[in-house]
Amino acid sequence: MSWSGVAIFVVTYALISARRLNWLGFDRPAGALAGAVAYVAFRLLSPEEALAAIDGPTLVLLFGMMGMGAFLAVDGFFEWAEDALVRFAKTPERLLGYLVWGAGILSAFITNDAVAVLGAPVVVRLVERQRLPAVPFLLALATAANTGSVATLVGNPQNMLVANLGGLDFLDHLQLMGPVAILGLALNHLVLRISYRDALREATLTIPEAPTPFSARAGLTLGVIAAISGLLVLGTDLAFTAVSGVVALMLVHRRDTREIWPRIDWSLLLFFAGLFVVVAGFRASGATDTFFERFPLASEAMGPGAWVRLSTIFLVGSNLVSNVPFILVVEPEMARLADPALGWELLAMASTFAGNLTLLGSVANVIVAEAGAKVGGFGFFEHLRVGLPVALATTLLGTGYVLLAHSFGGW
Repeated sequence: MSWSGVAIFVVTYALISARRLNWLGFDRPAGALAGAVAYVAFRLLSPEEALAAIDGPTLVLLFGMMGMGAFLAVDGFFEWAEDALVRFAKTPERLLGYLVWGAGILSAFITNDAVAVLGAPVVVRLVERQRLPAVPFLLALATAANTGSVATLVGNPQNMLVANLGGLDFLDHLQLMGPVAILGLALNHLVLRISYRDALREATLTIPEAPTPFSARAGLTLGVIAAISGLLVLGTDLAFTAVSGVVALMLVHRRDTREIWPRIDWSLLLFFAGLFVVVAGFRASGATDTFFERFPLASEAMGPGAWVRLSTIFLVGSNLVSNVPFILVVEPEMARLADPALGWELLAMASTFAGNLTLLGSVANVIVAEAGAKVGGFGFFEHLRVGLPVALATTLLGTGYVLLAHSFGGW
């Protein structure tokens, strides 16, 4: 085992976990990029091996989903949604529910990170204009975006990665995880309602006099997104179909695409590219082989208890190492499971719900927390108050549902 390879991984993870080091000026993508270069510089990977480690389909898929979300933003969809939410809700309690279910459903189709980036300014404006308590509504956006994204293989970056590595089928996953997402969102909503019932009762809503018109362009964009989702259900290639949706919107809208590119999180794509190389270097160090020789994921008898144990490992590991690198680390072990397909589905689910466990468990959480700082935002322990019960309850419920569906041959 190469201890220098382990040291590079530990330092890189520290840089990523710290989010930003003011004395270095490093953020998450910079930390991942520095780690990737270090593995090549110390000759643990060749330049060719480093480039080969980057999973192109996952990056292209992520770009495509963010691109379609960017078109919705420039079409004014989220301004219309802000007005519509207030008009339909009429009370803060209902507004919270609409936000949970709206963010959860939308995240399944344009990714949880895109919903966080595009939805956070909407929630901040709602809080400011309506003088609402900020924390319940900010947490509703962050946690629901994570929870709802479990429904599809394009709902979040980790699902995209699992889809490519595990060879999962879009429709099979939707049929299995769609009910899990619905039950999860119901639990998510319930925890928020109970946690902030007093603050919600004391708040009021002021209905705008003139409704915000719905943009025809936004309707066209939603139509294209629906068509792309239909193609994915039919089994088309995830990455190519997603990027085809962006091209279709470019051709249909005929707007200046320079309005679109700034709304795509290029740093997130750089972060993932660097992370692929870092994890490949960590594997090359021999550390993962040594660990799994002593603590294998698979056991001889993979009964229900063993699968629940595995989901727990996925949940905790995704928070300790972050979900995407954790998936890359455990990938070689997945083929050794008694039922690899079941293992990949549980990994997709648990690594998604793990995003709600702590503030640092998901990029979407950090995006919403930082955007919400303008209206007070929320800290680590405020998030933990809601995120911990949501993550534990949804993972337990999801694991039970998946194992039950599997035992009855429901997928």
